[in-house]
Amino acid sequence: MSATATIDNDIIHTIGFDADDTLWHSETYFSTTEDRFRALLEPWCSHDETSKRLLDRERSNLSVFGYGIKGFTLSMVETAIAASDGAISTEAINEIISWGKEMLEHPVELIDGVEAVLDAVGAHYRLVLLTKGDLFHQESKIAESGLAERFAAVDVMAEKDADSYGRVLARLGIDPAGFLMVGNSVRSDVLPILELGGQAVHVPYAITWGHEKVKPEERPDGFLSLGSITEVPALLGLP
Repeated sequence: MSATATIDNDIIHTIGFDADDTLWHSETYFSTTEDRFRALLEPWCSHDETSKRLLDRERSNLSVFGYGIKGFTLSMVETAIAASDGAISTEAINEIISWGKEMLEHPVELIDGVEAVLDAVGAHYRLVLLTKGDLFHQESKIAESGLAERFAAVDVMAEKDADSYGRVLARLGIDPAGFLMVGNSVRSDVLPILELGGQAVHVPYAITWGHEKVKPEERPDGFLSLGSITEVPALLGLP
């Protein structure tokens, strides 16, 4: 936990939780698939160059495909065609598509301690689940997780910025001043909430997607960073 940061427990009435890489594992599967993709493109690109090309393609496609596995898969296909100057085989393209399907069909694996944390915190605060990505896949994961009933509201957002959060919180009747967000992304779960005047807790995941990384100078002073989601109840003064 940050030595200088604190939260104001007295005004918090609602706590929001991110989903991917906060409640359940996600980025691990993207990383594993990217390793396979880099190996596939070895005849044309170094591993580092492949990763750079893929991330650039993903970023350029966000406004078209949005977030999630489907956009990731299409970005891999486009990257493979461009990097190979069209020489990539149809068999290889089919293999890339099959990786995407495997990811979509992968069972939800909760992060250790999540259920106990939600039960402890939910006994004292209103909980909402705020995630982003492909609507169909996110709804499927939420249902499969078995966690939905612990939340007063669930919202799948197309983007996580201050404007988007502001609209969601207003619709849910949540005053940002009494709202605390818990998530693994400084860019998506911390900065927008602080901009709105709320509070945020960063719970880092082992792997961070390049698009979600922030430069040191972009990180504000004073926000909390925990070692594990299991530290959230103690942060709130709960047993």
